[in-house]
Amino acid sequence: MSLFIACKQAHQLISEGMDRRLSLSERSKLKMHLAICDYCTSFNGQMSFMRTAMRQSALWTLASTEPDKQDGGE
Repeated sequence: MSLFIACKQAHQLISEGMDRRLSLSERSKLKMHLAICDYCTSFNGQMSFMRTAMRQSALWTLASTEPDKQDGGE
């Protein structure tokens, strides 16, 4: 079992890590890869940014569709 993973595997783990907790082995391999690969580190940052932006957008959309209590809505 290799401690080093390819960029393709790192991308998969980054994506999966957004939806589930990675195992200790997966986290260790990904952390090692990110320590030496600027491209994947950038990809990780971009994925985190997009996830945060999507969450904020969803919250903003929900807030803007709720009735305004000052206008008599409940």
